[in-house]
Amino acid sequence: MNVSVEAVKKLREKTGAPMGDVRQALEASGGDEAKAVKWLNQKGFEAAQKRQARATGAGRIESYVHHDGRVAALVEINCETDFVARLPEFQQFCRDVAMQVASQHPVCVKAEELSTAQESAKEACLLEQPFIKDQAQTIGQLLASLVAKTGENVVVRRFTRFGLGEKFNAA
Repeated sequence: MNVSVEAVKKLREKTGAPMGDVRQALEASGGDEAKAVKWLNQKGFEAAQKRQARATGAGRIESYVHHDGRVAALVEINCETDFVARLPEFQQFCRDVAMQVASQHPVCVKAEELSTAQESAKEACLLEQPFIKDQAQTIGQLLASLVAKTGENVVVRRFTRFGLGEKFNAA
């Protein structure tokens, strides 16, 4: 199938994926944008799986303090190089994760950190939670798309949340 330049441009602006991948996704999905987005998300997830073993020695610590000063969060997010740590997309991801932690009270980063007794609390894991700015995707899916865009392993290492008068909680 021949895909129009306008369709490729539109989907690229929407997803931030490389041009070649966008064209391939649109061709594989017969021009259906929703299917192409799913195809790109799957490709990003597969890329993230391949990169998980790579060392992440750079990154960023990001903070978020709610406007009323009653809730705050700190997150540490690691990547492979300082170059990626300085990218606007990486920095925005860090800000979004810090806001997510402050807003949604996660208890751990990923489900593997839960004991079998806590298995029903998967929704309390940061990577399993729906993203507060886009409920259609989880923080884990947002992370996978960042990995696909940057070409590097990115890891949410840890976080802590502070709420005025609340018991201290760090993950």
